[in-house]
Amino acid sequence: MADRIAGALVDLAYSKNERPKIAVEVLIGHGVCHIIAETSERITVEEVQPILDRIVGKRQFLDLVVVPQDEHLAGNQSEKIRCGDNGIFKGVPLTDNEKEISEIAREIYEKYPTDGKYILNDMELIICQSNASSEVLSEYALEKRPYIAVNPLGEWTGGSDVDSGATNRKLGSDMAQSVTGGGLHGKDLSKADVSVNIYAFLKAQETGKTVKLCCAIGDDTIDGKPYSEIVEIARKYIESIGGFEKFAEWGLF
Repeated sequence: MADRIAGALVDLAYSKNERPKIAVEVLIGHGVCHIIAETSERITVEEVQPILDRIVGKRQFLDLVVVPQDEHLAGNQSEKIRCGDNGIFKGVPLTDNEKEISEIAREIYEKYPTDGKYILNDMELIICQSNASSEVLSEYALEKRPYIAVNPLGEWTGGSDVDSGATNRKLGSDMAQSVTGGGLHGKDLSKADVSVNIYAFLKAQETGKTVKLCCAIGDDTIDGKPYSEIVEIARKYIESIGGFEKFAEWGLF
């Protein structure tokens, strides 16, 4: 939920400006949603509240803080598209196990669109899924693996009243073994932890080899390419999946 809210606010910023500067942090739980946005675009409570209501439900108190981006960071991007952050990044080809667990998660989520947790090793499949009965999940899981564990603590409700959420807390699920520097969600494409992470991941899947990259803020070339080209590759990827909020649902795979 936190990642989707952050992604929706990035989508909102891009609806106002084709090159916005924005970084959003969201902390949500137990009826309260705290949002801090550093952004070049004006964002109001009247715009954010419907997003929160749609994603979480009309039971949340919104605490919204919107401030301008730091002037030095903004100045870095004033003349041309440059790397908007420092970082070490990695792209790793997905394993068959990672592809399979992603397919399982998507299949279950399509029928039961609520929060879930999934673990898969060579023998065992573990599923905890809100608002889906253990009986239903067990029947499904047995088709996938002979050894399963479903809702080990029994039926549960999940949601923001059971656990709190924070932006970029689920990067392991979003990036698999490619997790390194920075967070994917809540930031515009000028940020290296968005564009370079996407670029490295896509290159690793294409080449079948691990990709390792590093950059410093202000760099205009990474991996032998103009940074603007890497941003464009990331832009096309985000557009192909339907925007930053959709990106926040599943991450890179």
